[in-house]
Amino acid sequence: MPILVMKFGGTSVANLDRIHRAAKRVALEVAKGYDVIVVVSAMSGETNKLVDHVAGTSPLYDAREYDAVVSSGENVTAGLMALRLQEMEIPARSWQGWQVPVRTTSAHASARIEEIPPANILTKFAEGMRVAVVAGFQGISPEGRITTLGRGGSDTTAVAFAAAFDAERCDIYTDVDGVYTTDPRICEKARKLDRIAFEEMLELASLGAKVLQTRSVELAMRYKVRLRVLSSFEEPSEEAGTLVCAEEDIMESNVVAGVAYSRDEAKVTLISVADRPGIAAAIFGPLAEAGVNVDMIVQNISEDGRTDMTFSCPQDQILRAEQALAAARGSEAIGYSDLVVDRAVAKVSIVGIGMRSHAGVAAKMFATLRDEGVNIKVITTSEIKVSVLIDRKYMELAVQALHDAFGLDQAA
Repeated sequence: MPILVMKFGGTSVANLDRIHRAAKRVALEVAKGYDVIVVVSAMSGETNKLVDHVAGTSPLYDAREYDAVVSSGENVTAGLMALRLQEMEIPARSWQGWQVPVRTTSAHASARIEEIPPANILTKFAEGMRVAVVAGFQGISPEGRITTLGRGGSDTTAVAFAAAFDAERCDIYTDVDGVYTTDPRICEKARKLDRIAFEEMLELASLGAKVLQTRSVELAMRYKVRLRVLSSFEEPSEEAGTLVCAEEDIMESNVVAGVAYSRDEAKVTLISVADRPGIAAAIFGPLAEAGVNVDMIVQNISEDGRTDMTFSCPQDQILRAEQALAAARGSEAIGYSDLVVDRAVAKVSIVGIGMRSHAGVAAKMFATLRDEGVNIKVITTSEIKVSVLIDRKYMELAVQALHDAFGLDQAA
C-alpha cells in the first residue's frame, strides 16, 4: 500500500479532544488505502514545562539527561494517539525514536538525523498494522543515548520519515491553514498560497516565517518530498492547505511570492578596523566561537587603510557578540576604535523564484520604501531574495507597503 506521513504539532494534540480529532483525520487516510506514519509533537506547552523542570533541578545540566527528560512529552502523545486509534478499531502502535530506530548524531539538544532504517515499521505494516505513531523530535545516538533534534524538530522527523519510506506526501498539520504571502496579523490582505516552491519556502522559513522549521524544508528539497501545510482545525478537503513542491510543479507564480520579517534584530558596527587580508576572519571567528549567528554583513569603502565593518545578529545574542569582540579588541588582528550597537532594527525581505528572470525587483522594493519614508540601513541579496535592515518602528509599515507594491493579494 502507498505510505502517507502525517505530522501533528503541539496545538493539534494539545488535549484529548484534539488528539481524538487528529485521529479521525488519520482514519480518513487509512480508509483511502494508505498505510500511515503519524509523527506527533508533545502536547502544547509540555516541552516548555519539561525544560523548566530541568533548569529548576540542575542549572548546569547534563545534556544527555536533558534530552531524556524533554523527549518524554512526545512519548506521551504517541501512546495516547495509538490508544485512540485502537479504540476506533484501527491497527496502530506507538514507536519511540530508539525503537524505529531514528539514528542521529551525538549532539544532544541539536542532533541531526543520519539514518532511518525502514525495516521494522515495514515488517509491522506487512503483518497488518495500518498506523505507526512515531514520537517526533527524538532519536538515538551511536552511544545508545536518547537525543533530541532542537525545537521544531518534529517537522524534520516527519520529512525524514517521508524520505526514508518514499511516502506519497508529507502532511504537516498545524494551527494555520497554509503558507501566506506574509503574516496575516500584520497585513490583512495576506493571501494563502496554493503552492510554493521549495526554494521560496526555504528562504521564507530562514527569514522569519514560522510555518515550517528550516531544516525540514532543506530535507524536503533535497529528497523531493512533497509537503502539504494545512490546519487541523478546518474540515478536510482536496484544496486545503499549501503544497510545497518542486518549481516545475508550479504552472505560474508571482515574481515575488512573499514578504518575510524578523523583528528582533540588532546591528553592530566596528569603527575603523584595518583593511587587509584576514580581517573578516579575525572578526567573525571569535563571533562563531561564541555562538553568535551573524546574518547580514557590509564592509565600507577603505580610507587610509581603515574601514568600518557592519553586521546583524539576533538581538538576544548581542551581549555574547560584545563580549567576544571586546576580548578580541586588544589583538593586532582587529584593533577597532569603537563598537556601535543598534538594538532597534528589523529585517524585512521579499522572496520569489520569479526574481531570477525579472529585472527591477530590487529597485521597486527600494522605491516603495523610499515613498513610505523608510530608511534602509543594510542590504543583502541572493538569486531569489532581497533583504533590508530598517528601523524596527517602520517594520509593519514596510511589510504592508511591499505586499501592496508587488500585488501579493492577487494570484498570478
